[in-house]
Amino acid sequence: MSSLLHNQVFQSLASSPHARLELCAELGEGLGAAMWSNYHDARDYVGGRQHTLSCYLEGGTGTFRRGRPSNKGAPGKLCIMPAGRPSSWIVNGDIRLAHLYISPERFALGAVTLLDREPRELELREETFFDDAHQVACFQRLVALDWNEPGEYLLTSSLAHAMFSHALLTRTQNRKDLRLKGGLAPVQRRRLMAYIDAHLAEPLTLGHLAAQVALSEYHFARMFQKSFGVPPHQYLLARRLARARHLLAHSDQPLGEVALACGYASASHFSKRFRAAMGGTPGQYRAAMARR
Repeated sequence: MSSLLHNQVFQSLASSPHARLELCAELGEGLGAAMWSNYHDARDYVGGRQHTLSCYLEGGTGTFRRGRPSNKGAPGKLCIMPAGRPSSWIVNGDIRLAHLYISPERFALGAVTLLDREPRELELREETFFDDAHQVACFQRLVALDWNEPGEYLLTSSLAHAMFSHALLTRTQNRKDLRLKGGLAPVQRRRLMAYIDAHLAEPLTLGHLAAQVALSEYHFARMFQKSFGVPPHQYLLARRLARARHLLAHSDQPLGEVALACGYASASHFSKRFRAAMGGTPGQYRAAMARR
């Protein structure tokens, strides 16, 4: 729960004498989730580093943002609280809600891989009490799972990744008054993405990657971070893990072959890395995906 301890929205609710944390979990790769109940409260979120997607499960008809009393919540209503955006809330009556927390690194990786955009160009739209039947159904499925049971925890993690992808594809906008300085050109970014995905099974080095765009390792590392939102090694690990998840869910390749296909030196090394990131072994993940 270490990252949740530094999450401003999570901590604000945790410090309230009226709010009760029902369940929480870190779901791997910069995602976390929590279920809360609250009543007759006032909460101020100063705007931390993480993005928050919120879904009202029960009640909330007396909840509104300070200064907007005519716009009230209800079961099935969603809110997006982007990182760095302060907001104040008044809770009249009872409410039960679920949160999905998204780290800036996870947002950056999604912007690059799903949207082929620089993370600096995009932001999640701040939205209050909007409707999205698909996302609400995902939240309802999420809260019905047992996050403490290993197989269902991995289903929770997989579902959280899908929910984040849906939000990224449907609720982003261009940043206003944007002036980008430094970073890689779009053609360089795409060349690197294609090269990395084509060589995940190989022992890639910083020098290999820098050579693709004819830069020194020092300048390449700085420019990569600006354009991708994460350092090269973190992006490479994320792509290897994404490939592993896909192969585990959609193929019957032996775990040793999956490990080699994704650039891990051995099945044991793969299992250790996968478990650290996802909270379960590759075998447990495959079994969980087969139960969907």
